[in-house]
Amino acid sequence: MESIITNTGILEDAKSIATEMIDLRRTIHSNPELGLHLPETQQLILKYLENLGFDITLGKNSSSIIAILKGDQPGPSTLLRADMDALPMPEDTGLGYASKIPNRMHACGHDAHVAMLCGAAKILALRKSELRGRAVLMFQPGEEGYGGAAVMIEEGLINDFGTIDRAFAIHITPVIPKGIIAIKSGTLMASADEFSIEVIGKGGHASMPSDAVDPIPVMCEIVLALQSMVTRRIPAFDPAVLTVSKIEAGTTSNVIPEKATALGTLRAVSENTRLSAIELIERVVINIAKAHGCEALLHLHHGSYPVTINNEVETQRTAEITRELLGQNSLVIMPTPVMGAEDWSFVLQNLPGAMAFLGAAPPGVAMPAPNHSNKMIIDEDAMAIGAALYAAMAL
Repeated sequence: MESIITNTGILEDAKSIATEMIDLRRTIHSNPELGLHLPETQQLILKYLENLGFDITLGKNSSSIIAILKGDQPGPSTLLRADMDALPMPEDTGLGYASKIPNRMHACGHDAHVAMLCGAAKILALRKSELRGRAVLMFQPGEEGYGGAAVMIEEGLINDFGTIDRAFAIHITPVIPKGIIAIKSGTLMASADEFSIEVIGKGGHASMPSDAVDPIPVMCEIVLALQSMVTRRIPAFDPAVLTVSKIEAGTTSNVIPEKATALGTLRAVSENTRLSAIELIERVVINIAKAHGCEALLHLHHGSYPVTINNEVETQRTAEITRELLGQNSLVIMPTPVMGAEDWSFVLQNLPGAMAFLGAAPPGVAMPAPNHSNKMIIDEDAMAIGAALYAAMAL
């Protein structure tokens, strides 16, 4: 078979700049920024890309960056993405470069994604004569609940920069051995929809519940009924995950409050199950409250993040390039999707593409903390592998 990659030295190129990628990642890690506006992170990326020959476009409504490198030979345009934002949570890793800002942490590896894509940018710039077509680098803020990918699409990512033929993203994870690439075609990650519930009753004295309409037991019944709904009404082979993650009611021990509130999330791996579950949630919440003489207000934030679906052809291309770049044993085909969600799904609704998981388990740790943990750490040596794979996908 003809070599897919134009030069087998890509991994060596990435290893040669590993130290500067690690330095960049640590700088971003210690100064995490949230949401769509990440001015310090944006400036660090722009400084790194300076003099590499990329055409730069900055976002209007966010700190996004689109950086385009045109190769010396004609060919397809490949979109490569790194998300940039952190999470609003404490860090308890004890690292020397831990977050300097209370209740902010890069616990999902976006700092590593940025460093890897910057490294790939340098590799591509050095190999511009080998690049057939264009590399379109997408530095995206606001992945953690802000829909930054959708914001960039609305601002012209897909329509205003010429034809983009394919798209690729990497997500680093500390629970897979270092250097292993995990992928599957079809559904890779679940959809994500958030909901809030407000049960309104009638307040009163805690010693006389018959003179009030207590919303607390009604809310408890709703929560249990929602769990039963998932196991009894949703097909086991087309699953959904529903979690009520917050319940709030009352102010003191001798008062029945007027209302109780709850927040939750729904995840599904198909649009049919997603829509069916949303309909069932509404039925359960409204009718249980009504049966107890309460009013229920349900707010469904439908369409937060769609299902992330990898294109079969692009998944196969990723697998072939991974095996050639890293060896036959470097690839794992995932048997099932992950129930987390990704706004990369918006890009894959518009372009044929894929996302792969990059293993970065820290050495000597039997049970590494997962993404979104306050103790999440990675093996930074894995970033050279990620940068090489990004570059290879464009080359």
